[in-house]
Amino acid sequence: MRIVHLTSSRFYGGPERQMIGLARHLPPSCRTFFLSFSEGGRCGEFLKHVRWNGFEGEALRHDTPNLPAAGWELLRRLHRLEADVLLCHGYKANLLGRIAARSLGIPVVAVARGWTGEDWKVRLYEALDRIQLRYMDRIVCVSHSQAKRVKRAGVPPAKIIVIPNAVSLETRDQNDPEGREQLASLVEHPVEWLVVSAGRLSREKGFAVLIEAARRVINQLPGARFIIFGEGVQRPALERQIAQAALSHVVALPGHRSDWSRLLPHADLFVLPSFTEGLPNVILEAHRAAVPVVATAVGGTPEVIRDGVTGRLVPPNDPDALAERIVELLRNESLRRKMGEAGQAEVKAHHCFSTQARRYERLFEDLLAGRSREAA
Repeated sequence: MRIVHLTSSRFYGGPERQMIGLARHLPPSCRTFFLSFSEGGRCGEFLKHVRWNGFEGEALRHDTPNLPAAGWELLRRLHRLEADVLLCHGYKANLLGRIAARSLGIPVVAVARGWTGEDWKVRLYEALDRIQLRYMDRIVCVSHSQAKRVKRAGVPPAKIIVIPNAVSLETRDQNDPEGREQLASLVEHPVEWLVVSAGRLSREKGFAVLIEAARRVINQLPGARFIIFGEGVQRPALERQIAQAALSHVVALPGHRSDWSRLLPHADLFVLPSFTEGLPNVILEAHRAAVPVVATAVGGTPEVIRDGVTGRLVPPNDPDALAERIVELLRNESLRRKMGEAGQAEVKAHHCFSTQARRYERLFEDLLAGRSREAA
C-alpha cells in the first residue's frame, strides 16, 4: 500500500511532526511518500526531516499563482508514485489533491486540524476549504470539537472520522541540570520559576494575552520568567507590547528553536493562551514531559486537559483568569508534580503514535476495499 502526504510546509512544526510520526509507526506494508508545495523554498526544512527519517520527499516545482501547472504536476507525480491513498493537509492541498486524485481514481483523505481565521485572505481560503471537504472520501478530524465544526460545514457525518494527534513516547532526560540552565539562560536572572509557551506568533495564539497576564503574575511572584518559542507576523507587535509594559527582563521571544522540546521538561509550567485550536500538539508534548499546563478552553484543548487533574482550563482572552491559575500552580510545587505525572500517564494511554497508526491503517484498508468493490 502506497500512502502519499500532500502539504504546504513553511517550517517544521506540529503538523509536520504528526505526518512523520504516523509514517514511522505504520507497518512495513504501508510505504509513505511526501509531497509539498514549495512555498518559496521554505518547505526544505520539512523535507530535510522527511529524509532524515528514511522517507522520500519532494517539492513540487509549480506553486501559487500557477495552480493549473501545479495540479498537472501533482497528477503526474501521483501516477509515477503509483499512489493508493492521498492524504491532504491544508486548503491548497485539499483543492488540488482532490482534483488530481479523482482523475486517477485514488481515494483522497483530508486531515482537518482546525481553522485559524488569521486574516481576511486566510478566512477566504478557509471558507473555500469548507466546501472542498464535502467532496473528499474521508475527513480525519484531530478532535471531536473539530469534527463538529466540519459537520456544520456541510460534510456528511459518514465521511468524518476522529483520530486524535499523537506524540512520540521516546524518553528524555528530565534530570539533566544543563537543560534547566540552558532554558534559564534565555531570560534575565534571577529566575525562580520558568513558564514556557510555544506556537506561531499570530493573533489567534493569544500571546498578547499571555504577556498581559505575565505583568499581573510578577506583581505577586517577581521571580517568574516567561519564554515564548516561535516565529510569526505578530513578533513586532509583541516586542512593542513587552517594551511598553517594561517586561523585557521578564518575557523572552527566542524565536523558533528546534531544541525547544528538549528544553521543555525543565520548565515549571506550560501555558497555551489560544483563541482557537484543533488539538494542540504542544500540550501533548508538555504532558509527555510531565509539565503541568494552563490553557484556554477552546477547540479540542478540553479533550486533552482534565481541569484540576492534568492542568487548568481558563476562558480565552482573559488575562486575569490566566494569571490567577499561573500563580496558583507556581506557588504549589506538589500540585504541579501531581498534574505533570497525570498528564504523562494520559498521553501514554491515549495519544501514542502506535495507536494512531492502527486507526489510520484501518481507514486505508476500508477505502481500498471500497474502491475494489466499486471496480467490481
